[in-house]
Amino acid sequence: MDPHALGVTFVEQESMMKKLLTLLAMALVLTMAVPTFAADCQNRGTLDEMYCDNDKDLVADLAEPGKCNDPSTLVFTYTPVEDPAVYRDAFSAFQKYLKEATGKDVVYYTVQSNAAEVEAMRSGRLHIAGFSTGPTGFAVNLAGYVPLAVKGNADAFQGYNLVVLVKKDSPIMSLADLKGKKVAHTSASSNSGNLAPRALFPPLGITPDVDYTVVYSGKHDQSVLGVAHGDYDAAPVASDVYERMIRAGRVDKDALRIVFTSPRFPTSSFGYSSQLCPDLAQKIVGAFHTFRFTDKMKESFGGADRFYPITYMADWKVIRDIAAATGTSYNTEGLKKMAEKEAAKAAAKAAEKAKKQ
Repeated sequence: MDPHALGVTFVEQESMMKKLLTLLAMALVLTMAVPTFAADCQNRGTLDEMYCDNDKDLVADLAEPGKCNDPSTLVFTYTPVEDPAVYRDAFSAFQKYLKEATGKDVVYYTVQSNAAEVEAMRSGRLHIAGFSTGPTGFAVNLAGYVPLAVKGNADAFQGYNLVVLVKKDSPIMSLADLKGKKVAHTSASSNSGNLAPRALFPPLGITPDVDYTVVYSGKHDQSVLGVAHGDYDAAPVASDVYERMIRAGRVDKDALRIVFTSPRFPTSSFGYSSQLCPDLAQKIVGAFHTFRFTDKMKESFGGADRFYPITYMADWKVIRDIAAATGTSYNTEGLKKMAEKEAAKAAAKAAEKAKKQ
């Protein structure tokens, strides 16, 4: 039925859709299946009660023999994207490799949101996945996800750093020298341009808005150019943006210096469900470590040629620190908030699409 026939305006339609999607997202989180919690658990840490972390590596221990999952078909997915078909096709060679390594059929499962992806693994419907950087923590704590790799090459995983730039002839030599200075952050929502500095700098003795004046530039490239032109004393920016600007000739590398480099921020993680049987999990780990990307995958993933081995404890520490400092909790309440944001974003997109029709 046409909503207009009922006297419903477009604004009301938009509001109704937003509320509906929010309620659906909340229901998704609140109705997630909760199997019997792990027996003989000596340590759980921040994990949900259905998982255990006796070895204290921050991820769920593998399920016990007799209670583990040995599915006839493995279900794989990659983090929600605008055009799922692109990545479904890009991962087809890896799915074939997984089939050969495990002796099981492998199918691709398209997810519509990060919250839905977490729920799918928690409920046992999803076995192998790629999770975006932020949602990885939710998947670990709430779905028994075990991250093991990030896209990369032989030398390092694919990612970027927060770097603090100053002019070459600036007297600023370290973070401590930022006191009393004018420093360009990019925007309030930016990770490396604002959230990360606010999380990482205070333990190092320098607090934004307290020890130095924060001025928002709007974008990473504007921060870089502002420092180069003398508009700002310094600026925290994403290293990959800075490197692209140098390659494009937009800024002279010799005109600026880096006085601080953060730990590397990883891109989306890849891993498996801890509820899989240990021998199957080991075959999956082996497949990730030995597979080499096809040309199509290299093109899709910025030149990465393999899954680079990582651990959640070590390589996700910087992400956990930022989450903690910015008030993000990897629990059901935090996931609910993420689901609500995703629902609101989906509703806004739907409304914008409707306006164009």
